[in-house]
Amino acid sequence: METLEFGDLTIEVVPSAAIEPIQLAWCGKSNDRQPGKVLDPYLGALLQEATAAGRSVEMRFEALEHMNSSTLTAIIGAVQKARHLRVPLAIVFDRSLKWQKLGFDALRVLAKGDGLLDIRGI
Repeated sequence: METLEFGDLTIEVVPSAAIEPIQLAWCGKSNDRQPGKVLDPYLGALLQEATAAGRSVEMRFEALEHMNSSTLTAIIGAVQKARHLRVPLAIVFDRSLKWQKLGFDALRVLAKGDGLLDIRGI
């Protein structure tokens, strides 16, 4: 999977061993009005790749400076797709940033006790 550059947003695929999660480092700002047009197919393809490889996915948001509500909608879609594909997904955010804590804590309602979604602030 390739790094995605979309406007002010970069999603870098961090190199890792085949037994480790596929790690995505989100950097910059996600401020496009319709990010789902790019994020949905990109994250969907990545989740398909994770399924084929039998790997989990970890999305890291600590370096993200800003995201709008449309980006959060795309992330929710990725959570739902990951669950459908039975791909374990971890979301890691910077809990010292109030906007990240509020946004990602709200996603905890999507956890269903099946171990497929892990949301953690560091």
